Amino acid sequence: MGRDLLFPNYIFESSWEVCNKVGGIYTVLSTRAKTLQQKNPDHIIFIGPDCWHEKECPYFSEDTTLFSDWKESEQKKENGLAVKIGRWNVPGNPIAILVDFMPYFNIKNDIYSKAWELFQVDSLHAYGDYDEASMFSYAAGLVVESFYNYYLKGDDKVVYHANEWMTGLGLLYVRSRLPQIATIFTTHATSIGRSIAGNNKPLYDYLFAYNGDQMAAELNMQSKHSIEKQTAKYVDCFTTVSDITARECLELLDKPVDVVLPNGFENNFVPKGAVFTRKRKLARKRLIDVANALMGTELTDDVLIVSTSGRYEFRNKGVDVFIEAMNRLLRDKNLKKEVLAFIEVPGWVGEPRKDLVERLNSGKKYDTPLEVPLVTHWLHNMSHDNVLGMLKFLNMWNRKEDKVKLVFLPCYLVGDDGVLNMPYYDLVLGKDLCIYPSYYEPWGYTPLEAIAFKVPCITTDLAGFGQWANGVKGGNSEIVDGVKVIHRTDYNYSEVADAIKDTVSEFSAMDKAVVAKARANADKLSKKALWSNFITYYCEAYDFALRKAQQRMNQQQSEN
Repeated sequence: MGRDLLFPNYIFESSWEVCNKVGGIYTVLSTRAKTLQQKNPDHIIFIGPDCWHEKECPYFSEDTTLFSDWKESEQKKENGLAVKIGRWNVPGNPIAILVDFMPYFNIKNDIYSKAWELFQVDSLHAYGDYDEASMFSYAAGLVVESFYNYYLKGDDKVVYHANEWMTGLGLLYVRSRLPQIATIFTTHATSIGRSIAGNNKPLYDYLFAYNGDQMAAELNMQSKHSIEKQTAKYVDCFTTVSDITARECLELLDKPVDVVLPNGFENNFVPKGAVFTRKRKLARKRLIDVANALMGTELTDDVLIVSTSGRYEFRNKGVDVFIEAMNRLLRDKNLKKEVLAFIEVPGWVGEPRKDLVERLNSGKKYDTPLEVPLVTHWLHNMSHDNVLGMLKFLNMWNRKEDKVKLVFLPCYLVGDDGVLNMPYYDLVLGKDLCIYPSYYEPWGYTPLEAIAFKVPCITTDLAGFGQWANGVKGGNSEIVDGVKVIHRTDYNYSEVADAIKDTVSEFSAMDKAVVAKARANADKLSKKALWSNFITYYCEAYDFALRKAQQRMNQQQSEN
């Protein structure tokens, strides 16, 4: 760049997912925390919602010595902030402030009126989680204002970084009350883009023709779209996580992004050496034992274990095309091994199957399948579940003679599901190939996690991660490179299913040396996405925002 980048003395970062594990943003923030802590110890302060109240939050440890004078001063005020101050229980142990946002529901209409008056934010059509998110967002803005006025001064370089539409209102509050603070807004996926994709409308071919405001009205998303669009308009530095979502922002929010911030991660959860080998063997044995007990089969360690996982977004995450590909693989003449495929997405889960647990506990071998030999846990909506419905439609019943068997694991894999009883990261180790054929995926942590465990994976170029992998390769990334990136469009579902089938078939025929090379390349690629490499993009964003804030303050001074 030819000049020194400005770096903040203090960074405040807010998200609904600070100390609140509900989705991928938790992973983004919690893994990046360590790198920021190393750069700026205890001057990175995360702000999250106090959703736990009297109950203990497992992700947070309170520390009454931190900023106790400030907290005390707030408690003395008539309408002071109710905050818990402590540390986020993640690597780096950054400071976290959890704020009680419930009191602000009483003045909700005044808050919305002010947001309309100053920034034209339309909250008239608010419903569902909009109010809850906005009250938290407003409270987070108050935390920044109060902390700044208590501890900081004009020559401190301060950044407020807000994640997703859910934190937009607070960012605009900070922008109006403390213009000297530089603001950054990251949309991890536009609310309207996700909605278009989720409603089975073609997103990409028509992206240039969609009007974001018009689509928001059609899909009843006006308020979320409005706060996102207006925050993007008024922020100092507008960011997103991939080039593909940057195009979405330009078309649907009418605002180009200033910096793209790809999602890195820390690989400190990946075991090394003998522990890695032992855990991989254990995971494979457990997965095969469960499948054999469920289906009355005698699969051995030679079986090719593949899987898909993530949120239960049947089309957006490509679960439908994964099933289609496995169905076509059943009739593939070039398949050299038996395939055991798992779908690991949390459905409306009821309870672990008692008949399956009994078989597993008995230690015996069985040669007859259980009833419905497709699923490990009973669901509340067996007859209306998308995965089971598609398997039934395709007549896939895991027959003895089928070379491809598919098992649905419909629960969160945290180690206590009652059947596998192993956490997700331990199970990933046992896979030969992971498949994530996403239709809508701004970044894509699941394939990145897979390659960190040396498991080659298949993804698409509609995922930010897939585009990044192609960029690193400088062309189309293939399975021997560690990641096979399939070209996906609005309409080539069938070609994607065939490409997955062909890749699995090709992988089944690879000799040990080629598989070892693919696994080593997966590992190598994952290291390029560590936060130690990706944090440079954040440094650019901090510099961009601080310079914008500086210009604003200089202009104000010259006008006065």
